[in-house]
Amino acid sequence: MHPSRAGLAEVLAVPDYRRLLRVRCVGQAGDGVFQTALFSAVFFNPESATSAAQAASAFAVLLLPYSLVGPFAGVLLDRWSRQRVLVLANLLRALLVLGFAGLVTADGATSVVVQSLSLVVISVSRFVLSCLSAAQPHVVAPDRLVVAQSASTTLGGGFAIAGGGLAVALSSLLGDGDRGAARTAVVALVLYAAAAALAARLPRALLGPDHPPAEHWRSAAGAVLRGVGEGARHVAAIGPAARGLAAVTAHRFAFGLAFVATLLLYTDEGAIGRGVGGIVAVVVASGAGGLAAAVLTPLAVRRLGAARWVTLLLALAAVVQAAALTFAHPAYVVAAVLLGLSAQGTKITVDALLQETVDDDHRGRVFSFYDTAFNVSFVAAAGVAALLLPDDGRSPLVVGLCVAAYALTALAHGTATRAARRREELSRSG
Repeated sequence: MHPSRAGLAEVLAVPDYRRLLRVRCVGQAGDGVFQTALFSAVFFNPESATSAAQAASAFAVLLLPYSLVGPFAGVLLDRWSRQRVLVLANLLRALLVLGFAGLVTADGATSVVVQSLSLVVISVSRFVLSCLSAAQPHVVAPDRLVVAQSASTTLGGGFAIAGGGLAVALSSLLGDGDRGAARTAVVALVLYAAAAALAARLPRALLGPDHPPAEHWRSAAGAVLRGVGEGARHVAAIGPAARGLAAVTAHRFAFGLAFVATLLLYTDEGAIGRGVGGIVAVVVASGAGGLAAAVLTPLAVRRLGAARWVTLLLALAAVVQAAALTFAHPAYVVAAVLLGLSAQGTKITVDALLQETVDDDHRGRVFSFYDTAFNVSFVAAAGVAALLLPDDGRSPLVVGLCVAAYALTALAHGTATRAARRREELSRSG
């Protein structure tokens, strides 16, 4: 059997891993349904147009709040039963989506109350994903974490894309606009409730934390900033993990800038203008690239090493991003496959590095901080997009910035990796 397939078969043979994977997949399918319903109502609503500034502010509203509370959420993940977190957080999402469905019908998707509720749903979803990442080393052997992360991240992303596709398909039956979004959101509610039911079947102590601190979480929350600083120093001392975290954060900035531009290109007023169906085709193509990353990454890491693989993926993204200069739908679909491979392969590799090198007592805080850096980078990209992008999304300057960001990150990561390797060799020879 092929080495990567053999490793995947061993991981999937672990019952607890499969149970945790089901929770992830069903929950992320709910994310796909809910976020597609929300984005359809906000960005592709025939009753309103979307400007670059509106797109950027929407991403800031949806992502920035969790970026501020993420480190505090990590404190909770290192103190509370992660199994109970998965149950209760999924139930909370179901209740919040029920409120969203009622309010969006009455007030519209762009109302302050509905947008506030939406950001809470998305923040809880990020919290759930941090919990799943912190829990995974409890159900997989350390030498199988790369394979496990490849499978869980990619399958979860695939189910999110499938949920988005389901939401688009349902729009023909349930309608578009605010009322259609409300009806579609009910499907997400059902999926979130199902994820809670699946999580409830896991043993309460299975997912850790193994050694929760004796201090009360309120006291710990007061020391979050100090703890984040200590965590940052801890990760900085782990060279490969620190370099990987920096690379994936920079990658996220370039990806976010390109995503906002692409979103504007596909609105009714955009330079491509194919609407929600066109953007879903791009997202599905990106998901196909993510599936390829799941297959290739374990093998590539084994043969090339994690650092070389990340550098190669960043360089690939720089080359492929240049295809966006055509501003043509077929080129965007093809580019999305390879950019999806780059983004997912980088994230899988860095996730596994953190899971391998960070001890369980700090893992929740590290992954919440990781999530926060991920979100802040995307929001920063949206801010730059608001300043540079025209409302139709067509900007050679922005495409050039994305290419440069990927290329410079690849160069910096490769250079830092080689320098660290030389230091290690000198240390051993001395």
